[in-house]
Amino acid sequence: MRIHCKIIVIAVCFGVFLLLYFFWGNAADDPPLKEVEEDNYFPKFSGIRNNVASKLTKKTLDELPIPHKQPLTYRKVSKVASRGGNAIAKSRQRSDMGVAWPASKRARAEEVMHLAVVACGNRLDETLTMVKSALLFSIKSIKFHIFAEDPLTSQFEKGLSQWPRAITNKFQYSIYPITFSVGNAEEWKKLFKPCAAQRLFLPVILKDVDSLLYVDTDVLFLRPMDDMWSFLKAFNTTQLAAMAPEHEIPKIGWYSRFARHPFYGVTGVNSGVMLMNLTRIRSTLFKNSMIPSGLSWEDLLHPLYQKYKNHITWGDQDLLNIIFHYNSECLYTFPCQWNYRPDHCMYGSNCKGAEEEGVSILHGNRGVYHDDKQPAFKVVYDAIHEYPFGDNLFQSLFYPLQTKFLDTVNTLCGRIPQVFLKQVEKTMRTVYEKKVVRHVRPPPK
Repeated sequence: MRIHCKIIVIAVCFGVFLLLYFFWGNAADDPPLKEVEEDNYFPKFSGIRNNVASKLTKKTLDELPIPHKQPLTYRKVSKVASRGGNAIAKSRQRSDMGVAWPASKRARAEEVMHLAVVACGNRLDETLTMVKSALLFSIKSIKFHIFAEDPLTSQFEKGLSQWPRAITNKFQYSIYPITFSVGNAEEWKKLFKPCAAQRLFLPVILKDVDSLLYVDTDVLFLRPMDDMWSFLKAFNTTQLAAMAPEHEIPKIGWYSRFARHPFYGVTGVNSGVMLMNLTRIRSTLFKNSMIPSGLSWEDLLHPLYQKYKNHITWGDQDLLNIIFHYNSECLYTFPCQWNYRPDHCMYGSNCKGAEEEGVSILHGNRGVYHDDKQPAFKVVYDAIHEYPFGDNLFQSLFYPLQTKFLDTVNTLCGRIPQVFLKQVEKTMRTVYEKKVVRHVRPPPK
């Protein structure tokens, strides 16, 4: 009898266990819902939104991995030493917010892109607008190296701190004083435009930076900076810098007609957008017309200036042309759409790359962002300058830009609006495709 009771008790317990197993097991197997989240960047009636949404199949949703969410960390204010003095460094380091699994610290450090700019005088707003354009579309984190006169330092700090946290988490920045390691500082400072010669000393000052993109303050990114950064991978073993030609047509190019000094190639190069492998620059001896054995970058700058200072017109850009005239194997040239200037349209359209792909980087030299000489350039600058971070990109940026271009059709540059708008629209499409799909858990009942 006792044995029978034990068997019955065991059977009952086993039955209860099976019931609990099947009940909780079925509940746990229910998959989380996967939805297309409402997008704040593009309106429902946008053609891009409809086009992309039509491509989102169940397979597309299922294949997207779930991002890890980690708390944001902030680094304290630190002093960064440089040759000419201390630089105020304020850094915000964001956690990995992409859709891939978190990478190692070393991998994340390698993903940071470095961008340098030099600002003096009344260039504050123009510089902040350039920084804004770089942040609008770029994918990887950016470290900005801002070289500025002392009165501008606090204004930069104030301007950069006023942007939303979602934006400030995407970048770090350091502010440096204007310094020149060789020669007469006042003479360098007045070469061409105020402080423009500072770019020549970037390899000397930023000794801990491997690669760097330098841009003038009047530059606007119309596509991710990541795409320009990828040109570093195109360098061969001797190339250490990249620039675009000064002009596409030698007959109307400045250097080919008026230069009184050596210059690179047939039309020279424009230094308003300059990609550099600083490590290679620091370790190279450059050929020149003064010393047969070659000189390091820092040792070359001052004697080169002394020799040609009475023959140069465009200051530091002319010195760079002279350097790469004698070291042409060190320079990689990228197409004109990566440094698109009024010269490419004011004499008729002469940048085939921009006609086919659209402008990638807009360079508004000649002050065209602030006068009415080339309204097509001013329209783009005003649209980015006035765009409020966080607003719908299409409604608050692209549509106003498209509408204002109608007022420029009677100008040489305004007659080809597709050159200015094509890459912006393509970039927005890419941004939307990356943002529109989200994995969300079902709301609590």
